Amino acid sequence: MIRVVVADDQAVVRDGFAALLATQDDIEVVGTASQGEEAVRVCGEQNPDVVLMDVRMPVMDGIAATRQLAGGEARVIILTTFDLDDYVYDALAAGASGFLLKDAGAERLFDAVRVVAAGEALLAPTVTRRLISEFARLRPRPAPAALEELTPRETDVLRLVAEGLSNREIADRLVVSDETVKTHVSRVLTKLGLRDRTQAVVAAYESGLVEPRR
Repeated sequence: MIRVVVADDQAVVRDGFAALLATQDDIEVVGTASQGEEAVRVCGEQNPDVVLMDVRMPVMDGIAATRQLAGGEARVIILTTFDLDDYVYDALAAGASGFLLKDAGAERLFDAVRVVAAGEALLAPTVTRRLISEFARLRPRPAPAALEELTPRETDVLRLVAEGLSNREIADRLVVSDETVKTHVSRVLTKLGLRDRTQAVVAAYESGLVEPRR
């Protein structure tokens, strides 16, 4: 059973997502919150697997709440709109595992929760790649020394992950097995001290390993 907490200051969004999730046999909504501080408290009490976190909330915003939850078991999905939100990139850097548009359909919502609960990241949607690319372009940062520890093949894998390719697509591109790609991804995350593929994408753009598409 996937345990979920929904945090959003808009009752219609919060209650709507909770009601939809409750229709699934493998998902249980264990709590809701209307602001960030409450979300952190509820997560501490309920130990959810996934948190749907709005960015802009009173008392404590979603970025600060995500940062406080980083390092724990709960994986955060940032709720956003179609607008390029300056806060979304900060949330990713704070430890979020991906994005979900607030007007996403029910199936997309269910899929997002299951994907993130399984330890993957929401990188496939075009809006995700576009947001990461745009904010990395606007806010370049120096390359972390840890990148120098990667082997040439691990660097290739990180570059392809940052381009949004799945393990199967990377395996086809490099003519290796899926298991080999999984091993490379795992080593990249370990060497760079990253939690998941989303953070790997952020690191790749911040370091300049991958150039944002204009």
